[in-house]
Parts: sequence; C-alpha cells; structure tokens
Amino acid sequence: MIQTKRIIYNEADNTFEGFVAWDSTATAKRPVVLISHAFSGQLQFEENKAVELAKLGYIGFAIDIYGKGIRGKTRDESKRLMDALDADRKTLLKRMQLSVKTAKELQFVDSTKIGAIGFCFGGKCVLDLARSGDTISGVVSFHGLYDAPEFNKDTKINTPILVLHGWDDPLAPPKDIVMLGKELTSKSAPWELNAYGHTGHAFTNPKANTPENGLVYNEDSNTKGWNRMKVFFETAFTKT
Repeated sequence: MIQTKRIIYNEADNTFEGFVAWDSTATAKRPVVLISHAFSGQLQFEENKAVELAKLGYIGFAIDIYGKGIRGKTRDESKRLMDALDADRKTLLKRMQLSVKTAKELQFVDSTKIGAIGFCFGGKCVLDLARSGDTISGVVSFHGLYDAPEFNKDTKINTPILVLHGWDDPLAPPKDIVMLGKELTSKSAPWELNAYGHTGHAFTNPKANTPENGLVYNEDSNTKGWNRMKVFFETAFTKT
C-alpha cells in the first residue's frame, strides 16, 4: 500500500516542505529518489512522480527548493522564483545538498542508494548536484536546462548522469546539448544522452499545451524517457 506524508525540514532561517511516498508493505531499507521541481515549485506533478517511484519499490521524495508555501501562481511569478536561484547557484546547490541530507534520514532509506530526478529547472538542479563533486547513485534530467554555474568548473563529476532531452526544445537548443556534452566529458563524468525527435520542452507534463512557446506534452517521448530512467536506476542502485 502506498503511503504519503509531508515533512518539514530546515536550514538556517529557511523552512522547506517535502512530500514523501513509500510502500508500507515493505519493511526493508530501500533506495530513495529525490524529485526536483520545475520552475513553479513543488506541485501535484512532482508529488505524482513520488508516488510512481514508490510503486517501483523506491521511496519517492518530492523536494522543495523555494521554501514552504512559496510557489509560483503565474508564469511570471514562477520565472521570478527560478531566476532568483539561477542568479545564486551556490544557494541552489546548498538547498539540493540539504535535500539529500534530509533524504538519508528518512525512515526505511538505504543511505548508500540515493538518486535524483528533475524536470525543467529541476533538471538544472540535479545536474548542479552532480557538478558539485558529491557522489550519489545517479541523477536524471528531464527536459532540463544545461548552463553550468561559475564555480566547480574543474571539479570531477563522479555521479552517473542521464539526460533525457527533446530535440526541438527551444529552451535548450542543440548548441546547449553540445556544450553540456563537452562539459561532462571534460569532467570525466559517466554520462548518457537520449534525445527524442519531434519533441519540445515539458514533454513529460500532460498539461503542457503551448506550442507557440515550444511546450507540448509528448506521450511517446514521456514513456520512453520514464522507461529509460527505470533501467538507469536499476543499474545504478545495483552498483552502489
């Protein structure tokens, strides 16, 4: 039976609210997968992913990067929230690292088996976690954003990375993919890229339907990406 709960976690003067899902019929320790949210903040979409991960036998942890109750209610408001952390990548990374620390302390978590996935802005967040040099079992970016921060430029990446990308994504054109590939190669990262043709940004979100902005749900690419993620973590958690 899948159980869910909200948890509060803190750092300094900041309070965050996460969402955890797990299968209560299993009592053994198991891997945890963090879900890093898109630019509006942690919403039902990320919570649903936590439940889906729990059905796979993991603990799903939808993390909160903005803070408890801080969510974008409009596109402009969401962009302002994202831009503030995009301009302060060190704070972004600290919040990701706090989320990992919190995940390791959850009941039934095998602290040696930590994964993370992220969507859009969340893809950038999980890539930055890998870029830090911290080692976890693996990270997966779904239609992420690929620009690197101005620090950790010479840090070796030890965490396996899977990038799931829509080739027609206007927020990450082909030149950005080439840039990312060169960066990850130069940092000796174990990385893989799957690019889906005729696929734009937000291809995993059934509510995405603004083709004029390049945001369109693609059921086929979504299914392919999720299935590749499942195999990726099966392998990653076996190795750790």
